[in-house]
Amino acid sequence: MKPGQLIRTPILLAVGLFLTFTLRMMAQVQSQTTTTAGAGTKQVTVERGEVVYVSGNHLIIKMDNGEIRDIANVPESARATVEGKEIGIHDVKVGMKLEKTITTTTTPRMVTKVETVTGKVFHVTPPTSVILTLENGENQQFSIPKDQKFNIEGQMVDAFHLRKGMKISATRITETPETVVTQKAMLAGKMPPPPPPPPDVPILVATAAPTLAPPPGAAPAPEAAPEKLPKTGSLLPVIGLLGALMLSMGLGLRAIRLVR
Repeated sequence: MKPGQLIRTPILLAVGLFLTFTLRMMAQVQSQTTTTAGAGTKQVTVERGEVVYVSGNHLIIKMDNGEIRDIANVPESARATVEGKEIGIHDVKVGMKLEKTITTTTTPRMVTKVETVTGKVFHVTPPTSVILTLENGENQQFSIPKDQKFNIEGQMVDAFHLRKGMKISATRITETPETVVTQKAMLAGKMPPPPPPPPDVPILVATAAPTLAPPPGAAPAPEAAPEKLPKTGSLLPVIGLLGALMLSMGLGLRAIRLVR
């Protein structure tokens, strides 16, 4: 006899018997699993921000709520839709507005597993365990839950009423609730506004007046006297002339006096 593992799990009615079992040789158990999904719920979250720094795969975004998100290594596979075009990280510009829409879907589901084993009662140790001879001739031991009752020919009895050679099929049904959460993110953006155009101010361009050649035979125009004396000019001649005039006036006055 090769006893199997002992457990304490309730078994549903099959051919009038309820058993709890765990098989050491799973090849003797026929198992079927079904999944039933419930109604799912969706939650949509939108996050907005502005690109304040980008270099290579390094991206810093200032969110609308003031949060600074520093993404050190943006994957090359990351994509965003900007003005109808799909771009990658190397197309992102400072000042670009980004909008990330996250759709979270939560779906409850029930996983039902049905396991069935068939055999003959080989030995009973009431009220704790029973040994069954399986279809391949191997004996397996199963535990019986405390105060377990069995329906035999319409009568509810305990493990003390099981007899050797009685053929039974035991079925265990387990239901496991699960919650499946999936997320889908879509990233969109807008290019930064173009720089403002320069002010519309007319530009003055100075050009030299054309030089007209004098007509043939015309005398050249006299050069205008300079407004200022050259730096080499001196006042000494003027001073000398004034001195001569004053000397002449002095001699004239003296001559007049002598005549008188």
